Amino acid sequence: MRLGVNLPQTTAYDLAHDVTVFAREAERIGFDSLWAYDRLLMPEDQSGPHGLFEIPDAPWPARYGSCTDPLITLALAAAVTERVELGTGVVVPPLHLPVRLAKTLAALDAASGGRLVAGLGAGWSIDEFNATAPRPHGHRGAALDEFLDIAAAVWGPDPVAFDNGGYRIAPSRINPKPARRIPILLGGRGEPALRRIAKRADGWLPAAVAPAETAATLTRLREMAEANGRDPAAIGCVYQIGVADPAALSRAGLARVVEQIAELTAAGVTHTYVTLPSAARDLSELLEAAEGLYSAVRQAGLR
Repeated sequence: MRLGVNLPQTTAYDLAHDVTVFAREAERIGFDSLWAYDRLLMPEDQSGPHGLFEIPDAPWPARYGSCTDPLITLALAAAVTERVELGTGVVVPPLHLPVRLAKTLAALDAASGGRLVAGLGAGWSIDEFNATAPRPHGHRGAALDEFLDIAAAVWGPDPVAFDNGGYRIAPSRINPKPARRIPILLGGRGEPALRRIAKRADGWLPAAVAPAETAATLTRLREMAEANGRDPAAIGCVYQIGVADPAALSRAGLARVVEQIAELTAAGVTHTYVTLPSAARDLSELLEAAEGLYSAVRQAGLR
């Protein structure tokens, strides 16, 4: 099992110091990947459709009220590491201008020596869409597909040319190019999301899915990929294990995380990452938790 961890992105941390310190230490400890997520804002009104994940009246976590840009966070980590992969878990392309986002992702991959993993999602917050999205909330699936089309062009050879009636790139040089073919992981569990993964992605990026369902969905995705003329073995899975309660960082709490990793290993998952910064109260606690988790996973024979 490959093992990753989120970078600290919120005001629980000294963002001028803690991102780089933690990135260095996580690589030293032995983690395989570092992750950052896209959170533009947190609305004051969380009633009705403004609730978390569009669940009516569901409150947002307080940490979402102050969250750094994921690509800036990953660039900081890239500058002080050499080996770990750098993942977006997730970036929401429908909230960004697609050519600009594709160029930025390519630059991050080039600057890191080919270590970027692009975890992408269609998004869900109507408030974030109202604030910045080029397309409305109801078109988010189409906007994600559009980004994938544009990124394929931008990341491909020069001259880049693209025209879908909405965006037009006259034959142009757009550089830097990625240092490698950027792996694309997509989130989601609905039928449109699964079809998109099977047709266009390198893997699935689930969270809060039971191991048995994860195994069944992976099997189905690979069957769907094969039906699309793709190698089913090319469909991977990186699973986000979400922890937010400080109790999760206790010895018993970390043992439960290790149990979950073992269950996911049995389900066919080969890469997980854990949201330790959401549960830790400061850098010291985060570093201790990272050391403890990595040690526990090794002792369990999962690495």
